[in-house]
Amino acid sequence: MADRRSSLVGFVLLLFLLLFQSAFGQLSSAIEQAALLDLRGSLGLRAKDWPRKVDPCSVWFGVQCRQDGRVIGINISGLRRTRVGRLNPQFSVDALANLTLLSSFNASGFSLPGSIPEWFGQLLPGLQVLDLRTCSVSGNIPSSLGNLTNLNSLYLSGNNLTGVIPSTLGQLSRLSVLDLSMNSFTGFIPPSFSSLSNLTLLDLSSNSFSGTIPPSLGTFPNLRILNLSKNSFSSSIPVQLGDLSRLVDLDLGFNSLSGSLPSDLRGLRSLQKMVVGDNALSGSLPDNLFSSLSQLQFVVLRNNSLSGALPDLLWSMPQLLFLDVSYNNFSGVLPNLSSNANASAAIFNLSHNQFYGTLASQFRRFDFIDLSDNYFEGRVSEDTSRNSSLTSNCLQNLSNQRSLEDCTAFYAARGLIFDNFGLPNTTPLPAPSPARKNNRRLKFILVGVFGGLGFVLLVVGLLVLCLCVRNKGITDQRGRGVGPAPVGVGGSPPPAGVSINYSNLGEVFSYEQLLKATGDFGDLNLIKHGHSGDLFRGVLENGTLVVIKRVNLHSTKKDSYMVELELFSRASHTRLVSLLGHCLEHENDKFLVYKYMPNGDLSNSLYRKTSKEDDSLQSLDWITRLKIAIGAAEGLSYLHHECSPPLVHRDIQASSILLDDKFEVRLGSLSEVSTQEGDTHQNMITRLLRLPQTTDQGPSSSPSATCAYDVYCFGKILLELVTGKLGISASNDTTTNEWLEQILPYISIYERELVTKIVDPSLIVDEDLLEEVWAMAIVARSCLNPKPSKRPLMRYILKALENPLKVVREDNNSNSARLITAASSRGSWNAALFGSWRHSSSDIVAIPGQGGNKEGGNSFKHSLAAGSQGSAQYSGYDHSSSNKKLSRDIFPEPVDLPATERSAIN
Repeated sequence: MADRRSSLVGFVLLLFLLLFQSAFGQLSSAIEQAALLDLRGSLGLRAKDWPRKVDPCSVWFGVQCRQDGRVIGINISGLRRTRVGRLNPQFSVDALANLTLLSSFNASGFSLPGSIPEWFGQLLPGLQVLDLRTCSVSGNIPSSLGNLTNLNSLYLSGNNLTGVIPSTLGQLSRLSVLDLSMNSFTGFIPPSFSSLSNLTLLDLSSNSFSGTIPPSLGTFPNLRILNLSKNSFSSSIPVQLGDLSRLVDLDLGFNSLSGSLPSDLRGLRSLQKMVVGDNALSGSLPDNLFSSLSQLQFVVLRNNSLSGALPDLLWSMPQLLFLDVSYNNFSGVLPNLSSNANASAAIFNLSHNQFYGTLASQFRRFDFIDLSDNYFEGRVSEDTSRNSSLTSNCLQNLSNQRSLEDCTAFYAARGLIFDNFGLPNTTPLPAPSPARKNNRRLKFILVGVFGGLGFVLLVVGLLVLCLCVRNKGITDQRGRGVGPAPVGVGGSPPPAGVSINYSNLGEVFSYEQLLKATGDFGDLNLIKHGHSGDLFRGVLENGTLVVIKRVNLHSTKKDSYMVELELFSRASHTRLVSLLGHCLEHENDKFLVYKYMPNGDLSNSLYRKTSKEDDSLQSLDWITRLKIAIGAAEGLSYLHHECSPPLVHRDIQASSILLDDKFEVRLGSLSEVSTQEGDTHQNMITRLLRLPQTTDQGPSSSPSATCAYDVYCFGKILLELVTGKLGISASNDTTTNEWLEQILPYISIYERELVTKIVDPSLIVDEDLLEEVWAMAIVARSCLNPKPSKRPLMRYILKALENPLKVVREDNNSNSARLITAASSRGSWNAALFGSWRHSSSDIVAIPGQGGNKEGGNSFKHSLAAGSQGSAQYSGYDHSSSNKKLSRDIFPEPVDLPATERSAIN
C-alpha cells in the first residue's frame, strides 16, 4: 500500500514538472543553449542569476522563451557582474548573433563600455526593442541599425555616443520610440526622419545638434512627446509644429531659437507642457496663441527677449499650474487675479520684467507668485505678501525695494507720475510750497530721532531677554525643558570647582578587569586606532561584549576623555552610543567602556562578505539604508535642538555611525563634541541679524563648531548611502569637492531618472523605492549648500527622511500642485530646507556634457531650481513624473524662530 502511495506521489510530481516546463517552455535548441552560456561568460554574470545546470527558460533571470523553447527576449537590466567581470567590463555580446529569433534586448543600466557592433543590424532581423540606456556605450551608431525594420523602440540615452545620426535610421518605419538624449551627437537631424510616421516619442535633448528644426517634424500624426532641449538649434520655431494635434509635451528650451512665437502653435490642442525658455525669442505673444490650448499645465517662456503684455487668455486657462515668464521684457498692468477661480493652487513666476501698477489683488488663491524685479507701486496687504515675492519693486510698505529715482524715471518714461504714497494718480503733481518743504524736513528729523530711540530700546530689550533666557532655561522644539549643555564639552575639561556626576556613568572597572577582558589589549582584539584613542574588543566576566577605548594621555589630546564623560553625565539619548563604565585609575591610560555594536560602523557594514568561504560582497538593502539615515538624523537633531546651547558633533562620517544587531544607529566618536561656536546669549543680536557665514572651518582649519557643519557632513553620509561610494565623508575638501562636482548635477527635483545614474548599482529598487532614493538625494544636496546659512535645520532634515515620498510627491490630501522651490519668503522653511537649490548668478552648476561652465573653489554651482527671487528652474522636467512635486506641508513655517535654531543655521 505504501509503495503504491509513493508511486502515485511520484507520478503527480512528474506530471507537475512536465506541465511546468510546458507552460514556460524548455530550451529546445542546443545552439541557443551554448549561446546563452557564452553570453553568461562574456558578460561575467553571476551564477545565482544564470545557474549553469538548470533550464534557462524556466529559471534564468531575464530570459524569455516561446512555448517551443526558442529564446525571444534577453533582459540583463538590474543584474550584476561577478567580481572578476567588474574588473574589465566590455560590450561583449557576440553570442546574441546565434539567437536568431530574439525580439527584445534590454541592458538598461548594465555597464557595456564599447561600441555597438555592426552586426546588430545584420544578424538580429526580428529585433523589436533595443534598450541600451545608461550602459556607457561609446562610438557611433552603426548604419546597419537601419536594417532592423521590425524595430519599434530604440533607447540609447545617457551614453557617450558621438558623431552624426546615420540617415539609415529613417528606414525604421515601424519605430514608435526614439530616445537619443544625453549623448554627444553633432550635426543635423537627418531629413530621412520624415519617414518615421509612427513616432510617438522623439527625444534628442542634451546633445550638440545644430541647424534648424526641420519642418518635417510637424508631419508625425501620432507624436506625443517632442524634446529637443539643450542643443544648438537656431532660426525660428517652424509653424508646422502646430499640426501635432496629439502632442502632449513640447520642450525646446536651452537652444538658440530666434524670432517670435508663432500663433499657429494653437493647433496643439492636447498640449500639457510647453517649454521654450532660454532661447533668443523676441516680440510679443500672439493674443490668440492660447485660445485652444485648454490642456496646458506647465508653461515656461523664461529668459528670452519677449515683450508686450501677457495675453488675458493666459490668466484664465483652466488647467494651468505653473507659469514662468521671468527674465523677459514683458510690461503692462496685471489683471485682477483674485477674480480668477482657475488660478487656484498655481505657481506663477513673473519676476525680472517691467510690469507696473498697483497690486490691489489678493494672491491667496496661488500657492506662490513671484513678482520681484518689476515696478509695482503702492501698498500691499499682509495676505498679498505672505505667499509672494515682491522684492525690487516700488512698493511703499515693504523693504528691499527700488530707489525713488529709479521708480520715478520708469513711470515718467511712460507718461505716468510715480505716486510714492500708493494713490492712483496720472496727472502732474503741483510743486511743493516752501512751507510744505519745511514740514517734510521736520517730519524726517522727528522720524530719525524717534527711530534711533526705538533701536536703542530694542537692543536693551534683547539684552534683558537674553538674561531671562539664561536664568530660566530654554525649551526644545517639543516644549520640554532642556538643561544646560555639558560644561566641559568643547574640547576642554570642566573648569576647577565643577565636578562630574559619575552616578549615571555606569560601572567603575578596575584595570585588571579590562586587561582580562581584552587579552592584555592584544592585537587580535584591536578594532582600530581612533584619533581619540585605540578601540579594543572585549568580553567581561559575565559574558557581555564590550568595546573599550584606551586613551593614552601622551599620544592624544590630554583630558579629551573628560569631554565624553561630561557629555554622558548631562546628556542622554538612545541614539548616542551606550557608555557602560570607565576606568580612570591608571596614571597614563584612561579607559571608557561602551556597549558592543555587532554590525560595527557604517563604513564596514554597507558592504559585507556573505560568508568566510565566499569573497562576494552583499550590500545593505534600501530599507536598512533609510533606517540608518533616519537614526543618525535623530541623534544629530537631539544634539542640535534638544540641548542648550546646541551641541555640534564635529566628526560625522561613516565610521562614527555605529550599528547594533538590528542596524539601529548609535552615534560614536563623541570626543570632538562641542557647544555651538560663540556664546549663544552674547551673540543673539548677531544671530538675529543673520550675519553670513561662508566657511566650515574654524580656527587653524579645525572643524567648525556650528550645527551647519554637521549638516554638511551629514549630507555626504546621505550621498554615500545613495551612491554606495564609501570614504567620501572622511576625505579631505579637495577630494570631496571633486566628487560632488561629478555627483550633484545628477540630482534634480524635476527629473527623477537622472538620479539613476548615480544610484548604487547593487540596490534593487522598485518605483516607490526609487522615489525614496530620489528624495534622499534631494535632501542630501540641500545639506551640501556651500553657504552654511542656507543649509536646513536637522529637525527638518529628519522630518523629510521620515516622510521621503512627501518630498517628491503632491500631498494626497490636497488638490494643490506644490513646488517647494518656488517659495522664496525669508521666513519660509521650504527655503530653509532647499536653500541649496536657489539659483543666483554665482551659484550655477553645469551638468557634464551640457556645455556649462565649471569654476573652481569650494562653491558648487547650482542651476536646478528656483532663484532667490523665486524663479523655478524647469530644466529636465519630465512630464511623465509631473505629479511628483515637492510638498511644502512637511516643512512648516514657524511662528517665531528661537535663538537656538537661529544659531543652527548661521
